[in-house]
Amino acid sequence: MLFWILVAVLTAAVAAILLYPLLRGAKAAEDTRAGEAAVYRDQLRELDRDLSGGLISADEADYARAEIGRRLIAVSGVAPAEERKPARHHRLTEAFIVLLLPVIGLCLYMNTGRPDLPSQPLEARLANPGNDMAVLVAKAERHLAQNPDDGKGWDVLAPIYFSTMRITDAETAYRNAIRLLGPSPARLDGLAETLMAMAEGVVTEDARKVLEQSLALEPNNPRARFYVALSLEQAGQPDQARTAFEDLAKQSPDDAPWLPLVNEHIAKNGGTAVAPAAEPEAKPAAPGGPTAEDVAAAQNMNSGDRQQMIRGMVESLDAKLTDDPDNFEGWMRLVRSYAVLNDKDRAAGALKRGLAAFPASGDEGRQLLALAKELGIATEGLSE
Repeated sequence: MLFWILVAVLTAAVAAILLYPLLRGAKAAEDTRAGEAAVYRDQLRELDRDLSGGLISADEADYARAEIGRRLIAVSGVAPAEERKPARHHRLTEAFIVLLLPVIGLCLYMNTGRPDLPSQPLEARLANPGNDMAVLVAKAERHLAQNPDDGKGWDVLAPIYFSTMRITDAETAYRNAIRLLGPSPARLDGLAETLMAMAEGVVTEDARKVLEQSLALEPNNPRARFYVALSLEQAGQPDQARTAFEDLAKQSPDDAPWLPLVNEHIAKNGGTAVAPAAEPEAKPAAPGGPTAEDVAAAQNMNSGDRQQMIRGMVESLDAKLTDDPDNFEGWMRLVRSYAVLNDKDRAAGALKRGLAAFPASGDEGRQLLALAKELGIATEGLSE
């Protein structure tokens, strides 16, 4: 009952606020008309004095008296019908505010609101966050504020901060996790990506040092090798960059989701697509992916034919994922492939379909969203 009393009081307060300008405007108009009427009456008395003193003729006095009288009648409220329309307009507006607006608001609330839902303070939501990511993050932050040396907490929060574009917080979390738990390829790569995000995609000197530290721990780390090669490309060293990208492509498995992007950079630096090292009787692990023979054949094509061949393989992968959507690596590869082809609309469509199979609340869904942000694909409305 208290809730509905509060609703009624708030509705009345809002109606009063909305009505005040209309009522104030009407009162101001009445005061203005009263002042004008007093002026015209003074003019009539002044006219009589001028006539008595012989300053004007009787005809001139009659003409002036008629004009002043017309104006006096106009401001005294006896106005033509068309001049009274604004008053009716205000009355309709007032009726809408007082009657219809509260009824419409109440109907909308009853249809979309939850008046039966009990209130739940922040403490209660933190105690039972469920699947609410924002509450989970808030709970973890509260825990870390009281236990700043909990390395595992920082390690969990760091990629979440990065995926939600809280870049500064992500850097702090990664550095704390590395300080407390020690360096690992995953933490170092995450920190490097965060530093690059802060520099708008540029592999800075600090990021490169972190990547080299990651490669010292895991020399075949493809993630770190890609970014090191990218740093050479950005530094204006196309030959060294091409060699680094070619080495990465040759040592990558056939179904590596990063291969299309690596081959794109190889071509950008003056090379041709490189076939990955194939095992005997190798077969593509992801449906629709190019085989080593496909890539080798593409080397002998002109750029137009090669592009057409690549697009055909991507469309084949798209069709097979429609029939078999439970292939996470396939969705990662499809989104990246469309981005490499500069087809952002299809990339966004593939992302949406991939998230239908692997929701954003899961690890795979978060990886899809992180990939989309890395490639510059819009993710608004998809992370809920």
